[in-house]
Amino acid sequence: MTVKAILEQKGHDVLTLGPNEKLSEAIRILTEHRIGALVITNGDHKIVGILSERDVVRVLAREGAAALDIAVRSAMTPKVKICNENHTVNEVMEIMTSGRFRHLPVEKDGLLDGIVSIGDVVKRRIEDVEREAAEIRAYIATA
Repeated sequence: MTVKAILEQKGHDVLTLGPNEKLSEAIRILTEHRIGALVITNGDHKIVGILSERDVVRVLAREGAAALDIAVRSAMTPKVKICNENHTVNEVMEIMTSGRFRHLPVEKDGLLDGIVSIGDVVKRRIEDVEREAAEIRAYIATA
């Protein structure tokens, strides 16, 4: 199972924000859409960072309420781990586990193509395990 299959099922839409937007706007979008991260892109859909709930909490703890007026670029994680559509579910799980994060942007030809979350990966893995179990039960029943 690959990232391509996940994106075919869930779609390629990703909420993004520019690095010069205020953190308050990022928080509004995260809250309104009930998501845990925003991919930060420049004008041509190149990934320049990611802003997660964890990033927001970190900057609020450091700056207090004044953090709401700072630019997203000051709060985001600039070194973004990415994957491509050929990564397997297991590879993505390893990247997320070793990096201790829950969102992984998907890049194609150097541009943002989608995003996978730990929820997407776990859902796909559970579907795979259930399918394998059903196939084993069917095999045993016909033996």
